[in-house]
Amino acid sequence: MSIFGAEAIGTALLILLGDGVVAAVLLSKSKAENSGWIVITWGWAMGVMVGVFAVGQFSGAHLNPAVTFGFAVIGNTEWSDVPKYFAGEFVGAMIGATLVYLSYLSHWRETEDPGLKLAVFCTAPAIRNRVHNIICEVIGTFVLVFGVLAFFADKATAATGLGGLLVGLLVLGIGLSLGGPTGYAINPARDLGPRIIHAILPIPGKGSSDWGYSWIPVIAPLVGGVIAALAYKAFFPGA
Repeated sequence: MSIFGAEAIGTALLILLGDGVVAAVLLSKSKAENSGWIVITWGWAMGVMVGVFAVGQFSGAHLNPAVTFGFAVIGNTEWSDVPKYFAGEFVGAMIGATLVYLSYLSHWRETEDPGLKLAVFCTAPAIRNRVHNIICEVIGTFVLVFGVLAFFADKATAATGLGGLLVGLLVLGIGLSLGGPTGYAINPARDLGPRIIHAILPIPGKGSSDWGYSWIPVIAPLVGGVIAALAYKAFFPGA
């Protein structure tokens, strides 16, 4: 399977399950309505796990431009492959978001608040402060990328075959501990791809796609990913 195909499939699965759990919790008359933050963080963790296990053997399952960019900076990914990764990740994110829309067709009109509809697709800060929001996303993405690299610096960890589960649990920890301020995008494709789909699809009463905030969950994770990769090379020089 090509890098593009693998990343598109893996990221589509990630977003289908991740945005899907948000829809389940937020949309009116869903059986999971109001089930809370713990359900959302677990759903995202399981989405990451499924995506990684599904395509890890083909592309390494980056599923995230911040991961790809950080890996390329330290030489773990060829720069010539970066466009293939990015294209697959963004296309997959848009496919996954479209599938969530189709899965909850009956619930969009039943949900009155346009903010809840937007939250199914992309993140928004609890308190809107650009500097603080950027710092939070940089830190969250740092933990993700540094954690992944540090985990697999130990070859015994990779040999267990449980990499997807470990990464999923890492994302769970990030969501529980650092997700409150911004909704922990920590992934440019995860936020921008579904935001574009929100803007395109005929969602009843959907309101604005909040483009004024949209650059933060794109730029900040890329910065956090690079810092994490450089820190990994400093702390694990022989890896």
